[in-house]
Amino acid sequence: MIACLRPLLALCLVGLLAACASPPSSTLGELPRTPQASIEQLLQQAAESKPEQAALLRLAAADLAYQQKNIARADSILEQMQLASLKPAQQIYASTLAAELALTRDKPKAALKALGHPSLERLAELPIEQQVRTQLARASALQADGQILAAARERVYIAPLLSDEAAKSNHESIWSLVSSLPSEQLQTSDATELAGWLGLALAAKTPGTLQQQQAAIDAWLAQHPQHPAALQLPPALSKLQELSSQPLQEIALLLPQEGPLAAVARALRDGFLSAHYQAQQAGQNPPNIQFYDSSRLSSLDEFYRQAQSAGVQLVIGPLEKPLVKQLSDREQLPITTLALNYSDPGQEGPPQLFQFGLAAEDEAREAARRAWADGMRRAAALVPRGDWGDRVLDAFRQSWQAQGGTLIAAEHVDQPVELARQIAELFQLRESEARTKRLKNTLGVAVAAEPARRQDIDFIFLAATPQQAQQIKPTLAFQYAGDVPVYATSHLFTGNHSDAQYQDLNGIRFCETPWLLNVDDPVRQQVESQWPQAGGSLGRLYAMGADAYHLAPRLSQLKALPDTRIDGLSGNLSLNPAQRIERQLPWAEFRGGRVEHLPDSLN
Repeated sequence: MIACLRPLLALCLVGLLAACASPPSSTLGELPRTPQASIEQLLQQAAESKPEQAALLRLAAADLAYQQKNIARADSILEQMQLASLKPAQQIYASTLAAELALTRDKPKAALKALGHPSLERLAELPIEQQVRTQLARASALQADGQILAAARERVYIAPLLSDEAAKSNHESIWSLVSSLPSEQLQTSDATELAGWLGLALAAKTPGTLQQQQAAIDAWLAQHPQHPAALQLPPALSKLQELSSQPLQEIALLLPQEGPLAAVARALRDGFLSAHYQAQQAGQNPPNIQFYDSSRLSSLDEFYRQAQSAGVQLVIGPLEKPLVKQLSDREQLPITTLALNYSDPGQEGPPQLFQFGLAAEDEAREAARRAWADGMRRAAALVPRGDWGDRVLDAFRQSWQAQGGTLIAAEHVDQPVELARQIAELFQLRESEARTKRLKNTLGVAVAAEPARRQDIDFIFLAATPQQAQQIKPTLAFQYAGDVPVYATSHLFTGNHSDAQYQDLNGIRFCETPWLLNVDDPVRQQVESQWPQAGGSLGRLYAMGADAYHLAPRLSQLKALPDTRIDGLSGNLSLNPAQRIERQLPWAEFRGGRVEHLPDSLN
């Protein structure tokens, strides 16, 4: 009975495939369509069919396995097929499926290679559904490969072919891609549809107030009334329109005026006020600032009651970590708050709480990003002993390994007398010396050989004070590791540009706030004329205070537009999903005792 059913099943499957295939062409060939059959049934009939029909059945089986997320099975079926023996339509289908499978394995270059098959030249001859599928695969592969502009161009090209939810999703993807590009890649004089998208993204990145940003977007809308993005404004920009119509008028600055953090608070306050005064001088209408002393708080609940009754729309502060942790423990806050410190890592906060600080962890992540962009792949780390060093090392390790880097070894620096031993162990110099000694004992004669350090370390990540760094760099040279690049956090830089002070740090690369690196910045010079101490290490706090002022009206924008970045004085600022401000910093290098700016990395 089963034997009698097999021919009938084969006829049904062939009929279903033929009914759903593209119109036959002697040169182009047909496209498979998956019928109501299992993978095993399709493969069984393929084994009993003629070559061209068998290819259709196997492609249908591989595609069904992919749709069912059985990637290994789909790969196995596809690999058994001879691409050269297929007709062009089937080659395109197979190449597209191969690209989709490569993307599931996070191999965008393999996907792009598959989509480079010569048969793709005839893609426009295929039905719209197949054109869309292939081009979406190419767009996804380009995006995964970091070719953001090319991915956006591909999606703009696809857009007229889409409808309903697919069109909406593609529209939002185009905006997500172009808005993530840096401003220099958005400059264009073309009149193409893609150029219109780029112009809108550039308008959305306009520096200044929310109102200035919205004015730039309105100008773009007036110039491009029929552009797809004008006809359907990206949701994030619709949210921006809503925010710009609600100006910030009352801010509460909650900082301690007494106690161990009073000096830090003064620097933050002075930086905040300097930004406020500059806004006034520029003819803006800045919000009113109300001052509250967090060192005299009876309770946070009482403070928020007072602030609400005074019409406060936003709280800047507190600075004290215990108070920030208290806020983070709450489910809701009555007023949106930008805390000037961080709660514990991983601690979820209420939706009204944002957190901003000069976190050393930001700099550790920045060092990992920069070293990877510079082509480094294998790292060693030197950090201080203690909780601070542990946190910095953990942040570096997580970021470095997430990019694909390898952390080969790490040492916690403590006592100066131990430094030479620790660096020798880091580079396995003791083993080299021991080998030389054993060879001498074996031969019975002196052996002329310098200790050989391990060669599998591309660079050292360093978090250290200026005093520690001045010992570490010469020690590296003494231990035959002076040629190993060093990427450091800002903590080794005092802010003073003294040739003699940095002679022992030659060659070290470090990240630092724009405030301390840009000595000729007019904002910094104006602040230093009032507060000379702003030019030293306290300058980072003045920069943070000024940035807190600029962040105040843009917190909702950062939340609504996740790709938004603000060029601040403490770094290039963005908001992560935990609503913590993260900083990306410029880089410099000590050369001949001087601080020399480094260009941005290529990646």
